Amino acid sequence: MDSIGKLSPQEAINLAKRVLDIEARAVEELALRLDESFATALQIILGCRGRIVVSGIGKSGHIASKLASTLASTGTPAFFVHPAEASHGDLGMITRDDVLIALSNSGESGELLVIVPIIKREGAKLIAMTGNAASSLAREADAHLNTSVSEEACPLGLAPTASTTAALALGDALAVALLEARGFSEKDFARSHPGGRLGRQLLTHVSDVMRSGDAIPQVPEKVMLNDAILEMSRKGMGMTAIVRDDQPVGIFTDGDLRRLLERGSDIRSTPVIDAMTKAPHTVSPTRLAVEVVKTMEDYRINQILVVDAHGKLVGALNTHDLMQAKVI
Repeated sequence: MDSIGKLSPQEAINLAKRVLDIEARAVEELALRLDESFATALQIILGCRGRIVVSGIGKSGHIASKLASTLASTGTPAFFVHPAEASHGDLGMITRDDVLIALSNSGESGELLVIVPIIKREGAKLIAMTGNAASSLAREADAHLNTSVSEEACPLGLAPTASTTAALALGDALAVALLEARGFSEKDFARSHPGGRLGRQLLTHVSDVMRSGDAIPQVPEKVMLNDAILEMSRKGMGMTAIVRDDQPVGIFTDGDLRRLLERGSDIRSTPVIDAMTKAPHTVSPTRLAVEVVKTMEDYRINQILVVDAHGKLVGALNTHDLMQAKVI
């Protein structure tokens, strides 16, 4: 392979390894340095009656924005405010019931230091995440989280690299600890992510995806097998329910039909009750669709009937319906 600018391929790989080693070491050092201030920050946030406001400038601002997003999606209401915009009106978003998390590697970012006295005078709490425990921002904080690193991964020592990685990792640690402290569950997460796969899996119920009314393939138990096959063909679900007094007493599927044909059975002279599978698997319309997926996998079936609390047939679904709903 040809050279990559001023680097040989191996030099580029070695440089990448060096960067990753430095950043990994920064996170390891961060873990060793954690102390009671982390628990204090958690207590402050858990006691917040308003919102968590996260702010930072430059690269720290990008990390702050990500932290606000992570907090919001894991049960801690939060939003990002740009410190420069805060000085020009957005400070009105912050109330005495809020907590400000301010990120600055130096702890001396002018844009943040301008708004800190106003925040403190208002009565809001301040949590600082800085790389300098002696900085102005750290001294003013109700809780200071030290994100200092021994070196940046940038060979010039100028571009924030290891320091932003450390801040990002500590922010994630804060969000996850809060998640656990609040007892935040998968269902809570799904409510914050209704458009994602987890949201679809945890918020979709059988009633949302089942076929109902005239779309349910069903025939009375006294009909002949060929009538059941015609119903299967009309409804296109690969099966039909066999009902008595609106309650399913059996199911007849494509698989059952193939097995009958292999045995040479006469479908015109066979009552459906003699060919059906008795006591079919059923589910409630209130069940989560993802639970039904497991039931179908456990019993190796592709279709399932849906019954209400009185055992009345109210729906049916198959794996295609679940795939269309993106539950699987």
